[in-house]
Amino acid sequence: MGGKTLNLAGGCACGEVRYRLAADALIVHACHCRDCQRITGSAFVINIWIEKAFVELTGAAAPKSFRLAGGTGQAHDVFFCGRCGTYVWSDYHGAPNDAYFVRAGTLDHPESVTPDVHIFTRSKLAWLELPKGAKAFRAFYKIDEIWPPESKARLKRKSK
Repeated sequence: MGGKTLNLAGGCACGEVRYRLAADALIVHACHCRDCQRITGSAFVINIWIEKAFVELTGAAAPKSFRLAGGTGQAHDVFFCGRCGTYVWSDYHGAPNDAYFVRAGTLDHPESVTPDVHIFTRSKLAWLELPKGAKAFRAFYKIDEIWPPESKARLKRKSK
C-alpha cells in the first residue's frame, strides 16, 4: 500500500511538533474533497491512514487541535503546530479504527508514499489529471473491496 511507511518521520515547518510512524499505513488516500482543498490551500491532500497508537510524538511540543464541521456533516479534528500552524494530521470521527490521517506532505521524505486511491474526485479540480490506471472514487469506497488483507486484519483487531 502506498509504499512502506514504517519508521518514517515528519513534523511541522518550525520543528516544534515532530512524529514517527511506527507501522505501515493502512492505506494512503489522495483526497480531493472541498474540505481538504480548503484546509491545505491546494488541489488535494495525501493522507496516511494509520492507527493513533502508531503515531509517536518525538518533538518538543504536542499539536493543538480544532474541531471542524466536515462536508459530510460529521465533525473532525485537525491537529496543527501551535507555533507555526502546520496541519500535521486529522481525526475523522466517522472513520473506523481509532486512527489519524497524517498529512504526507509533513513527512521528512514525502516521496516515500504514493496514493493507493483518489477519493472525492467529484470535486477534483478540472485541470488536474489523475495518473493513468489510478483507483479513483467520486466519493468514498467500500473498505472490504479496496484494502489489502493485512490492513483489513488490523482494522478487525482494533474494532473488537
